[in-house]
Amino acid sequence: MDSRVLANFLDADGRLRTIPSKQAKLRVVLDHLAQSFEIGRRYPEAEVNEVLNRFHPDHAALRRYLVEGDFLTREGGVYWRSGGRVEV
Repeated sequence: MDSRVLANFLDADGRLRTIPSKQAKLRVVLDHLAQSFEIGRRYPEAEVNEVLNRFHPDHAALRRYLVEGDFLTREGGVYWRSGGRVEV
C-alpha cells in the first residue's frame, strides 16, 4: 500500500506533486521523507530546509509535519531523526 501511495504523490523525479491531506497518506509520505535524514546525525534548520526543498517548495510545512508526526525532533534550531522506518 505504501508504494501505491507514494506513486500517487511523487513524480518521476521523486518530487511531491502535492502534500496529502489525509493523515494516513501523509504519514506514508513523511516516512519516505524521513529516510533522507541519517539516524544519529544533527541538522541545522537550513540543511533540513535544503533537503526538503528537493521534494517540495513548501519546506516549512513539511518540516512542521515531520516534527509533529515524531519523525524529526527539534531543539534550539537543531533537528535529528527520531522516527520512521529503519532499513536494515
